[in-house]
Amino acid sequence: MKRLLVTLLAILSLAACGKKGALIPPEAMAPAPIGDLQTAQRGEAFYISWSAPTKDDAGRPLPDLAGFMIYRREVLPPAEDCEECPTAYHLIKSVDAEYLQDTFRSDSRFFFIGADLKTDTTYQFKAISVKRDGIESGPSNRARRKKVTPPDVTTLKAVSTPTSILLEWQPVTPPGNGKVEGYHIYRKQRSEANFSLQPLTGTPLTGVKYEDLGQERGVTYLYGVRTVAKINGELVESALSNEAEGALTQPE
Repeated sequence: MKRLLVTLLAILSLAACGKKGALIPPEAMAPAPIGDLQTAQRGEAFYISWSAPTKDDAGRPLPDLAGFMIYRREVLPPAEDCEECPTAYHLIKSVDAEYLQDTFRSDSRFFFIGADLKTDTTYQFKAISVKRDGIESGPSNRARRKKVTPPDVTTLKAVSTPTSILLEWQPVTPPGNGKVEGYHIYRKQRSEANFSLQPLTGTPLTGVKYEDLGQERGVTYLYGVRTVAKINGELVESALSNEAEGALTQPE
């Protein structure tokens, strides 16, 4: 019995002296803050977009992201503005990462379309990620812009050929407080409900013609164009033009 007691004490002593792993504070389990929140004006709406974090604050993979909370505040004159005041921001959207509903995803970016904005008013946005266990990330970077009157809408037409679809639109008169930088083309297949959130070309087209090559034969495509203008130093897009459709014709 005495020998058994000594053996048990030795085992316990060894266990007590064993090497312990580093303790992870609870805050390190939170999602890493979003760092690429952006907002762009298209027509009368603001398109708020961001990428989901893939790691937590400790740098480990983040497999259990539940969604996001998007906040907005109205920026007041300097003497009145108070970003840190408890009532400055208000929640405008809770996003479920799996069931997006009226939020959209394009590649790795999420998009929420914010409306009910006042012209000549500056707004600031921030976002917070939430895990399934309710742990929240720190706030994202801030995205701020002033809502302005958007540039005019153009008129679009499409001509189908055996090898491409030729698009042509009318030039738009520059707004009184800005300059037309070009045009963005958006495309979708007829079977799709919405146009792509990303323009067909990376930068605004400065001309008024575009040849879309490489479509799938037998598929009908719909196109829309937005005027892009620089107003108050920021790029602003018009509302979408009329829709024009095209499909590759049969070779002669």
